[in-house]
Amino acid sequence: MSDAGLSMSSPPWPGPAPEAAQILGPAPPPITRGPGTTVHAQIEDWLAELISVGRLAPGDRMPTEQDLAAWLGVSRMTLRHALANLARRGLVTRTVGRRGGTFVAESKLEQDLTTLAGFSEQLRRHGMVAGARVLSATERPAGPVAAAALVVPEGAPLFEVRRVRLGDGRPIALEHSLFPAALFPGMLGCRLDGSLYELLEANYGQRPCRAKESLEPVSAGVREAEALEVKEGAALMLVERTAYTNEGTPVEFARDLFRGDRTRLVMWTSELPARL
Repeated sequence: MSDAGLSMSSPPWPGPAPEAAQILGPAPPPITRGPGTTVHAQIEDWLAELISVGRLAPGDRMPTEQDLAAWLGVSRMTLRHALANLARRGLVTRTVGRRGGTFVAESKLEQDLTTLAGFSEQLRRHGMVAGARVLSATERPAGPVAAAALVVPEGAPLFEVRRVRLGDGRPIALEHSLFPAALFPGMLGCRLDGSLYELLEANYGQRPCRAKESLEPVSAGVREAEALEVKEGAALMLVERTAYTNEGTPVEFARDLFRGDRTRLVMWTSELPARL
């Protein structure tokens, strides 16, 4: 069984696990057995839906594996497969020990990529306290990729800022941002533990207004796992971004890594104004 989402500490929720019928209803969902689907995937989708609509709330303790498997009419191995997938998705946490069990995880932070808003602003919208732990802040020459993104010559001085972004004091993202030094003289002497976008606007009159972003699922390496307090190999989402001012000047090239168990990236789309 995968140890994704598995913790050795005792959970903060006391009391025995409830019976399946107490919290899930009098009858289990219908399960299809046949080609094109698997039983564990159906159970995973069903439990994920209950979490999504709030039938199972953050902190709720799930029934024991034995009780839930019997109620669903499946083997414990099949149920464990479904629960392990939910843990990898960050929807449940699993603990071992005398008070161990499976618990519904905290709701994920929705990061809206449709509009360009800084991380601090996004967290404030969700009622969370934003923070940052600065790992490094240095000057470095522009490599070919950053130079192309920021429209500066290769070797031009850039300010490099690496930070761990925090929500209510807990790591959510690992930021790696590059800024043209010529546009922001003295930036490294400023406080860098708050919103960098607000800093650019307040000190230099340069507010990023739009951005080109690309998304790529990746796995945490040793350094990323340590910084984000996850296991090595944990699922992360890489967001590569070039941010521009209203006049079209590129002011930031960034590669941010978001914890897959704590964030959900959201984008709104619409029909093109004219057919191609």
